[in-house]
Amino acid sequence: MRSVLRKVLEVYCWLMSIEVVGVAAQKMFEDELDIPEGVEVEVLDEKTIRVKGRLGSVTKSFNGVPVIIEKRDSKIKLTVYRKGRKGYALINTIKNRIKNLFTGVEKGYTYKMRVYYIHFPMQVSVEGDQVVIKNFAGERGNRYAKILPGVKVEVVKSGGDTDIIIKGVDKDAVGQTAANIYHATKIKNKDPRVFLDGIYLYYKGEGM
Repeated sequence: MRSVLRKVLEVYCWLMSIEVVGVAAQKMFEDELDIPEGVEVEVLDEKTIRVKGRLGSVTKSFNGVPVIIEKRDSKIKLTVYRKGRKGYALINTIKNRIKNLFTGVEKGYTYKMRVYYIHFPMQVSVEGDQVVIKNFAGERGNRYAKILPGVKVEVVKSGGDTDIIIKGVDKDAVGQTAANIYHATKIKNKDPRVFLDGIYLYYKGEGM
């Protein structure tokens, strides 16, 4: 009797293992992308990579994302453990972000913002790792925007216009710095159709 029960238990466990493997396979998406010539890629762990090129290097972590990153010769293999449309969308998002790293270390990114005011002339400068905005809407205090590491910000004046030029090899960091500057001059309690003072993005592209 015991031997029969043992065999039944073994068969049950075997069937369960097949079912678990089948479910895992359904939840997995795989894809690859080529590493461009002149670009070096180092996989630090299964969720972190370092990309190096002629303009510098960027380390990007995908912690919290159900992905495994592997390097195979001149390719990067991605494995995402999520099924359906979400899995397909996720693996394409990760691919695009890695491609942005390739472009960044070879070409870089540049964003341009325009300082706009009507009644109260703003004074904008770069001090250390911050953009300092003075006299916004006539305020006595200053406003500040954080510059992310690896990003270069320059204030350029031409005639009556003031532009802020943001450059870097990490597209995420360049974009976040621009967002920080925009939000530093955002007003919540006034009608945006009437009160137009602020700093606005008007250009973003590749190249430095």
